[in-house]
Amino acid sequence: MDYLWTPWRYKYLSEAAGKEPECIFCAALAAKNDVEALIVHRAAKNFIILNRYPYTSGHVMVVPYEHVAELAKCDVETLNEMMALAKRVESAVRKSYKPDGMNLGLNLGRAAGAGVDGHLHMHILPRWFGDTNFMTTVGETRVHPEDLQTTYERLRKALS
Repeated sequence: MDYLWTPWRYKYLSEAAGKEPECIFCAALAAKNDVEALIVHRAAKNFIILNRYPYTSGHVMVVPYEHVAELAKCDVETLNEMMALAKRVESAVRKSYKPDGMNLGLNLGRAAGAGVDGHLHMHILPRWFGDTNFMTTVGETRVHPEDLQTTYERLRKALS
């Protein structure tokens, strides 16, 4: 096993211990700059935001404005709008990217794979045959043919 020593990180880790991390979705809303926050669309109860570290080009999330962690804590209107937005995103992504398939999913709680486990969000990402390759499998590196700003502009236009 290889070891990588990073003693300079001790101060950061010890100061961060016990602190609740800031919610990235609430921070994006508070930023008041949709372009910088990568918010491509705002609806009444949810917004659509690009994943800053996408699995594939076109990877977005539908997120309620309300900071809730479970479906049971959302009102029916929020959930209905979330699914309506997922339907719109699916159409926009299919038109813009022509994928071979789509992944839509919710991870509720850290044990289920949620990277942000305190704020409910639905992932929507296009998939293509062959969109994983040796770089992902062996090099643990993803290669994207499109930068986030181009994805932002394409999806914003497709959703307007």
